[in-house]
Amino acid sequence: MATQAVEQPLAASDAADSPPISVDRFASLDAIRGVAVMGILAMNIVAFAMPMTAYFNPAAFGGDSGIDLAAWFFNFVLVDSKMRALFSILFGASTLLVIQRAMAGDRSAAGAHYSRMLWLLVFGLVHFYLIWFGDILILYALCGLILFAFRNLSVKALTIWAVALITLQTLYYSMISLGMLAAQSGAIPPESGEGLQAAIREIGASFGTDQSLVTRDLAVYGSGYADIVGLRTSEFLWMPVMGFLQGVLDTLGLMLIGMALYKSRMLTGEWLGRRYAKWALVCFAIALPVVVALALYQIASGFDGIAVFAASIAFSLPFDILMAVGWAALIMWLIGRASGSTFVAHLAAAGRMAFSNYLGTSIVMTTIFYGYGLGLFGEVSRAALYLFVIGMWAIILAWSKPWLELFEYGPLEWLWRSLARMKLQPMRRLISPIANH
Repeated sequence: MATQAVEQPLAASDAADSPPISVDRFASLDAIRGVAVMGILAMNIVAFAMPMTAYFNPAAFGGDSGIDLAAWFFNFVLVDSKMRALFSILFGASTLLVIQRAMAGDRSAAGAHYSRMLWLLVFGLVHFYLIWFGDILILYALCGLILFAFRNLSVKALTIWAVALITLQTLYYSMISLGMLAAQSGAIPPESGEGLQAAIREIGASFGTDQSLVTRDLAVYGSGYADIVGLRTSEFLWMPVMGFLQGVLDTLGLMLIGMALYKSRMLTGEWLGRRYAKWALVCFAIALPVVVALALYQIASGFDGIAVFAASIAFSLPFDILMAVGWAALIMWLIGRASGSTFVAHLAAAGRMAFSNYLGTSIVMTTIFYGYGLGLFGEVSRAALYLFVIGMWAIILAWSKPWLELFEYGPLEWLWRSLARMKLQPMRRLISPIANH
């Protein structure tokens, strides 16, 4: 891991004025990616194991009292959206690293990038329609097609673009939320707009306690593989398109933050420990009280669907992102403190195989919970689901490092790289890059 301290402010660091960034693989970037891919499972476990309305609303399914409510509260405050944001930030950083490596190898940066994104889109479509509906790869691939245009911007310009995009997304959903809350309270007459009333009904059902959706999900995901795929290819057919339209602004903004943090050396382990600690403290001090307040607001509302939507999708967005940056700083600080340890080496290996671990997690979890596997869908309490998370974390940490001691890439990383370059890449490793501790 690099140890050079870089103390210039983020906004003042300009790519044009700073020395070239090494294109060698950074252990710190791999390790934080390992944390993120495991954090994504902690965020997604409810969506794997319960009806979708339970993901946002514990009163819909899975328990809204006792230890189950505590599990929801912990997830909403510290994990949900924060790990997705962190994963998106790291995708932006990794994309810039790949572009730089292509240029250093005298390959076409555009060709390397767009080939990777198009094949990632193929993987995402396969993942969505044949494995799990919660895919994020399609969104990443489509945003990645846009991302290339920002590669040469300075840290300051990347930050301005990111803030602008995230602000637009926040304003859009906040205006929708405030309109629905006003109509719900009677401040806006019911006859004022059929579109608004339709939105209230639709969002109230999706984020509320509508048991018809719960019944549908229990029936479908407790059945066979053909029925599950049938739902995705009929009712969910255009979900990836809608997901892109609804999430492109903040996702692209997060990727630009990742590029900015990479160019500023934050994600490469080159800051002093006290600077990471300061960033983590400031980010959490600002965002954590607001996110806690939004969690308490949902509880006080009785988990009303409109309140859940407003708190989860609109009002929390900028604070979730700030907390994600805080998580990044905290993890980098911890990695620096434990540099050279066996645990960090295992995290780095998990991060180098993030693609294989992400898709592998989907295969394992759907096999455990869906009807064509062990059939545990809807059978495990919200709090108990985290036992499965811990078990999968142990598998990820256990297999990634030994695999990379034998092979150059994770299995899906190798396939992705081979397809993107239209040539089979060498797989067997002669010398392990991961030190044995």
